[in-house]
Formats: sequence, C-alpha cells, structure tokens
Amino acid sequence: MRRLCLPVSALLALFAAMPAFAQIYQWHDAEGKTHYADIAPPGVNAVLLRVKPGSVTDAVEAAATAGSAQPKSLAEQELEFRQRRAEAAEAQAKAEDEEKQAAERARSCEQARNQLTALKSGQRIARLNSKGEREYLDEAGRVAEIERTEQYAASVCK
Repeated sequence: MRRLCLPVSALLALFAAMPAFAQIYQWHDAEGKTHYADIAPPGVNAVLLRVKPGSVTDAVEAAATAGSAQPKSLAEQELEFRQRRAEAAEAQAKAEDEEKQAAERARSCEQARNQLTALKSGQRIARLNSKGEREYLDEAGRVAEIERTEQYAASVCK
C-alpha cells in the first residue's frame, strides 16, 4: 500500500499545481463586460494575463494574444539596421557636402572682398586679353568692374 500512496500523492500534487501553469485570458464583450477564461475566443482581442512559467515563447504568446505585433525576425532586424546605417551615412554625406559648400562660399566671399579692396584702392589693375597680352583697366573699366564685383560679393556673402 505504501508504494501506491507515493504515486497517488505525486499525482494529486501535480493536479493541484496545474492551475498555476494555466494561461488566463481577459477580454471585454460588446456590452463592456469583462470575461476571463483559459482559452481566448476567436475574433476577440484578448489579453494574456498569466503564462506558463519557464516557457520560451511567453513574450511571443502574450504579444500575439494582446493584438500586438510579432517580434521581428533577425532578417528584419538586420534590414532595419542596414537602412538606419544607410540613412545615417546619407545624412553625414549631406552634412559634409553642405559644409564644403559653406566653406567655398566663404572663400569666394573673401576673394570678392579682396578684389573690391584692390579695385577701390586706385592701384593699377592689369588683365590678360584674348590675345594673351596684358591690358590695364581705365577708369570706366574700373567702375564697371567695381559694380560687377559688388554684385557678385552681395550674392556670395549672404
């Protein structure tokens, strides 16, 4: 009789512990009443309240039952990571390009201001003509060149 008692008591302990391993679902019906059950009815947005302890898929089941999105696969995570990295590289390239353009504008502005200073100082300004000969600006050419350079400087030095 002693041998029989041990398996029977073990079975009774197992049956007593079974509710601890059960899954409990909660949902609201059309009238707003709250219902609880161990099986979620189909077509109802049920929330998983208790999951089997130690189950590897606890989080997955809870998310699926609550109507949440499934966790992303490694391939989807890798794709998102690559997209974020490509977007970051694109943003960095864009920022570098804007920085280069700003530096070029600053250099052009400085050159235009230096050119204006030289033109307004009264010193002789020589240019090469189409034949490659040196040609000096007369007063009318100087005034025209000053106006042109001022317009250029105004557009570049914003």
